Amino acid sequence: MRKVVFLFNLLIFNLFCQAQQNDFIIAENYFRNNEYEKAIQLYKKLYNQSPYNTTYLQKLITSYQETEQYITAENLLTQKLKEKPNLSYLYVILGYNFERQEKTKDANENYQKAITSINKKANYGSLIAGLFKNYSKLDLAIEAFNKTMEINPKANYGFQLAQIYGEKGNFEQMFESYINLVDKNENYLNNVKRYAGRYLTDDKENENNILFKKALLRKSISNPKDIWNDLLSWLFIRQKQYNKALIQNKALLARDPDNLDKINSLGKIALENKDYETAKECFHLVIEKTNYPKDKFKAINNNLKIAVATSQPDIDERFNTIFKEYGINSKTLFTQIEYANYLTFTKNNPKKAAVILENALTFTSSNLMKATIKLKVGDVFVFMGKFNKGLIYFSQVQTLFKNHYIGQEARFKVAQASYFKNDFTWAKAQLKVLKGSATQLIANDAADLFLTISDNEPKDSTDTGLKEYAKADLLTYQNKTDEAITILNNLITNYKGQPIEDEALFKQAQLFIKKKQYDQAILNYDKIITLDPKGIYVDDAYYNLAEVYNYELNNSEKAKEYYQKIIFDHPASIYLVEARKKYRKLRGDDV
Repeated sequence: MRKVVFLFNLLIFNLFCQAQQNDFIIAENYFRNNEYEKAIQLYKKLYNQSPYNTTYLQKLITSYQETEQYITAENLLTQKLKEKPNLSYLYVILGYNFERQEKTKDANENYQKAITSINKKANYGSLIAGLFKNYSKLDLAIEAFNKTMEINPKANYGFQLAQIYGEKGNFEQMFESYINLVDKNENYLNNVKRYAGRYLTDDKENENNILFKKALLRKSISNPKDIWNDLLSWLFIRQKQYNKALIQNKALLARDPDNLDKINSLGKIALENKDYETAKECFHLVIEKTNYPKDKFKAINNNLKIAVATSQPDIDERFNTIFKEYGINSKTLFTQIEYANYLTFTKNNPKKAAVILENALTFTSSNLMKATIKLKVGDVFVFMGKFNKGLIYFSQVQTLFKNHYIGQEARFKVAQASYFKNDFTWAKAQLKVLKGSATQLIANDAADLFLTISDNEPKDSTDTGLKEYAKADLLTYQNKTDEAITILNNLITNYKGQPIEDEALFKQAQLFIKKKQYDQAILNYDKIITLDPKGIYVDDAYYNLAEVYNYELNNSEKAKEYYQKIIFDHPASIYLVEARKKYRKLRGDDV
């Protein structure tokens, strides 16, 4: 019997809760649509049913205020405070009710009552501060949070304080709060990086960057900790000052050998951003100090990549030295792959590269490692124009790793090789799959190639120049830049007025930049803009013109002119954010 009664009561309670929830949803809808009189009726009912629910009370009071029923709101709050004097947060709401009536003195008196009450009722401190923040009484919110932390040292409202200082535009105090938060608890480090990072740029002269750095340096002097080196390194990496980041990481390494991982990561970032000197120093440290052979050989390999990228004269000798010292075996697999890459794309010796890679396959039982090598073998065969052989290797990887990133990469290579051999239908089929399901980088490349084929695919046996364009792409892949430029030149001459013309002009401009023939590149970009001011390559042309003038020709006035074109004439461009930032920097604004 008791069980039946319990279940019946439970059913009644659930029905009551459901009815309350429905009333609240309807009331909220009225509230959002500014139908405050209707909202009042429901909030009043909800509040009477649950008099301790602060949400119902606040929404009811706000509805009274929006309908200028200030006396009713005041009476309700006053009555509530008489019944429950401990509910001191209500003084904030009452104070705001007076402020709405421009009764500043009464408002301030109640605000101060709320602040003073924290001394006795510290557990309401954060609620009081939150209400002040909601009412845009930011200084009072700061006072309430600080008083709460003063009374209860275990309380930590650093994030809330930092956000309020940010809203006030007091970035110095905001950064101080974030850093104090880390000082109290280093577990907040990643969150602080995320939130503070919203206010920082890659410009070391930016005012916020300077303020953040000063706050860090002050704290590192007053309370030295490894965490400040970490944050400084993070800031320098954001500012692309990789050499300064390395100094901080070296300081950490002297105290913590495990920091070698961060130096290795910094080396990779510096390498990607072509700061070869810093990258080389990072990898030298890893080679010298690591206890893990895998990390050592990866660092050796990365330094060889730098040697290739910077066209050092003794590259062959350096590869051979590594092989003599460590052997041609499983330890040096990545070095063998890099050597094959160098032989193919720099020395134009793909046959030797193919032999090296076929031999490398015998040194590993890892399917993933074999797949990596097979992709490179496929690249070598494509370089030689042996597309079918390349496709065999790519397809093997694609089949074995269907849902893996390396399988997606293999599928793109299948599409690219098919495109090179003029099998445009099969290429499009592969690219269509990749556009929606691949990693972002592969998806972007797939989308670009898909559009190139779709926009220029031959129709009704009419030659559109796509085959010649694919040949120029292949020559570019083979590092035969001059030959690719010649093919594109013929395309531009023979297919005037056709969709492929602006694509050919754009690709040729990129090759001119590679050869440092900037005047020729500028002529091509100007032709693209003249051809069709609303064409799909126009914003690309404007942005690339701005970049050439900014970074290659040091002509800031011309660079500003073209960045401005993106900002005002192409607001939907993917370059908008970067163009605006660089334009403001050239103009001397605080970004």
